[in-house]
Amino acid sequence: MDRKVSTSTQGRGALSALVLFAVTLCIVALLGATGYVFYLMARLPRVDRLADYKPPIVSQVFGDDGSLVGEFYLERRIVVPVEKMPRKLIQAFVAAEDSSFYQHKGIDYLGIVRAAFKNLLSMRKKEGASTITQQVTKSMLLTPEKKFSRKIKEAILAKRMEEKLSKDEILYLYLNQIYLGGGAYGVQVAAETYFGKNVDQLNLAEIAMLAGLPKAPNAYSPIKHLDKARERQAYVLDRMVKEGYITTAEADHARKTPIEIRSMKKVNNEQSAYFLEHLRIQLEQKYGEDQLYKGGLKIYTTMNAEMQRAAYESLRNGLKAVDKRQGYRGPVKYLGESEVDGFCAKVEEGIDSAVLKTGESYQGVVVGFVPEKGEAIVRVGDRKGVLSRKNMSWAGRLGMINHYGKPEKGNKHLTLGSVIEVSVISPEVNKEGAQFALDQTPTVQAALVSLDPHTGAVKAMVGGYDFRKSQFNRAIQAKRNAGSAFKPFIYSAALDKGLTPATIIEDSEVEYPDGAGGTWKPKNYDNTFRGPVTMREALTYSINIVSVKIMEQIGAQYAADYAKKFGFTSQIPANLALALGAASVSPFEMTEAYSVFANKGALVPPYFITKVTDSDGTVLQENQPPAPVPVMSPETSYVITNLMQSVVASGTGSRAIIGRPVAGKTGTTNEGKDAWFVGYIPQLVTGVWVGYDQERSLGAGGSGGLAAAPIWAEFMKKATATMPIEDFEAPENVTFVLINPRTGKLAREGTPGAVMECFVKGTEPTVYDGEGDVAPGHPSAPAAAGAAKAE
Repeated sequence: MDRKVSTSTQGRGALSALVLFAVTLCIVALLGATGYVFYLMARLPRVDRLADYKPPIVSQVFGDDGSLVGEFYLERRIVVPVEKMPRKLIQAFVAAEDSSFYQHKGIDYLGIVRAAFKNLLSMRKKEGASTITQQVTKSMLLTPEKKFSRKIKEAILAKRMEEKLSKDEILYLYLNQIYLGGGAYGVQVAAETYFGKNVDQLNLAEIAMLAGLPKAPNAYSPIKHLDKARERQAYVLDRMVKEGYITTAEADHARKTPIEIRSMKKVNNEQSAYFLEHLRIQLEQKYGEDQLYKGGLKIYTTMNAEMQRAAYESLRNGLKAVDKRQGYRGPVKYLGESEVDGFCAKVEEGIDSAVLKTGESYQGVVVGFVPEKGEAIVRVGDRKGVLSRKNMSWAGRLGMINHYGKPEKGNKHLTLGSVIEVSVISPEVNKEGAQFALDQTPTVQAALVSLDPHTGAVKAMVGGYDFRKSQFNRAIQAKRNAGSAFKPFIYSAALDKGLTPATIIEDSEVEYPDGAGGTWKPKNYDNTFRGPVTMREALTYSINIVSVKIMEQIGAQYAADYAKKFGFTSQIPANLALALGAASVSPFEMTEAYSVFANKGALVPPYFITKVTDSDGTVLQENQPPAPVPVMSPETSYVITNLMQSVVASGTGSRAIIGRPVAGKTGTTNEGKDAWFVGYIPQLVTGVWVGYDQERSLGAGGSGGLAAAPIWAEFMKKATATMPIEDFEAPENVTFVLINPRTGKLAREGTPGAVMECFVKGTEPTVYDGEGDVAPGHPSAPAAAGAAKAE
């Protein structure tokens, strides 16, 4: 009996001890958990600062007419007040993402239980239970770490946020902060990206499609996966009906409403990339990264959007023409049959439109041939099209080999699996039947700068073929030999030294000591000698030997010092080779320097930014056009302009004729490594350079007249389409007289070959050709002769 009592007592004691241990363990765990929660609470960010929080917003760049031409941002976002959002938009997001948003205090406990139950039944995480408030805390106050502790932090902060902010304030943060795919943050940018509308213009069908995006923005993208986007749209509409926000009839009507996917592409960053990058560097240095990328600055610039687009298009077209003259380089690579699908899938990921864009270039894969028609079937992403013989004729007679892999002979023929570049002539219908042309990305580069010579305002600038592949801005950063494009500065110096357009100089062989014990023999581009020529002829036909002799006559140091006044910051060497452009300068410098000629002898330093304001409209900086700096007399400026008109009208710059008065000069360096054309009309000056980054010959057609002038002409025709035609205005102190260009002396009416020539008054010839007579009106001329002239 005693043994039984003892055993029972021992059992109860053990049980009590076990219970005590369990209770103690629970208390310790509870205390530990509580302590951990308090620890986390002490380290959490403050919620009250969100009351004044301004989401990071885009800094916008505007052109000279107030149009939007560029943006700077880390997250592309345009903030819209809740009161400007359609009520149904708010209801759609609430119905889809957090139906009890207006009832809970930050955490939806019933939703957590429901989600847990569904996940348990499906044995996987099928449904989440984060409220809109939790989503805001997660994106704005917490790091993206995936830890259990973050869920605790999220819950605590959500509770705090609901205490500090109203429901509308939370929605303001949520709907402006949320990522909705396609690079769009917030509902305003998403509305622009997918439907080409402002958020307040969306219909119910579009609203429901946007509200379906937060779950998986890329998977439900209307641009890439319209069918899936419609499925998700239907889900949102059902939720809105269930929550009583819309009727069944409204939902049915929304389902049947056609969806038009079109982006409101306010800016084309591609065409403005080099201009914008130049601004970005300046602005980041001045205002810092935070203010530039998140502060919503308004940056007003001198850029003309139409001119900038014309510059981009003209440069790319011109480079393709130069590149194709060098011949076809062959397919980019050859794929095996098993590699085609993977390659095309990656291409498709990079296509941001529902159909291929006419005129755009894409990488495609040859997947078949139609021998009887001489056609290749090309697959671009998920689409197919036809490449005809006609549309690849520029590449010569390419073989079409019906097997995969690199051809045994030659590396330019097309085989199955050949990766080639094609441009779209006409887009596909239902991803079939596109018409392609064989294309090729140029390896040659170019730069174009255009500015207003009277104000210094830079209207357009392109620094290369493709900013995405090379951010090196050749317009400003490349220093290349100017070649004959530098000659106008030498000729201007000569005019101010007393030479005239009628001065005769012998085009004949000459040599100079090279300073190293040898000799230097300048040569003409065409390796011919013309004998005695006027300065006008020498510039018109870019005769090198005459330019060197002019330089020798006026002095190399004088010429170099004179040229420096035109705004060059690069070193200008004082030697005879400068007459042939042996100065390494940037296209920007050359264009600035030529603006002096267009602006009647005065230099107005170029500038890019007119004004910067902050997001509240406070002016941070404002720039007025710089004051003009006199460089040469208006008379000398006009005469050199008149000489350069001959370069275009009948000389090396004939491909720059655009149906209005133009002055300009070509430039081609030794071995054709650099091609230039810099020219102007009274209202606009533009410089174009073409060449390889790693210097080598441009080959056939690589002269300034053939490679650079056509780009200049295409651009100027587009840029000046709405400008009135103006002639260069001659100052009163400039006169025109009839001369014999073979002798440079005065000529009488009816003299064969006689031409009108322009002079600064007092520098014109005084003697008639072959007679030794003094010109009428000259102080030593007979009175009758003077009277005859007066008549």
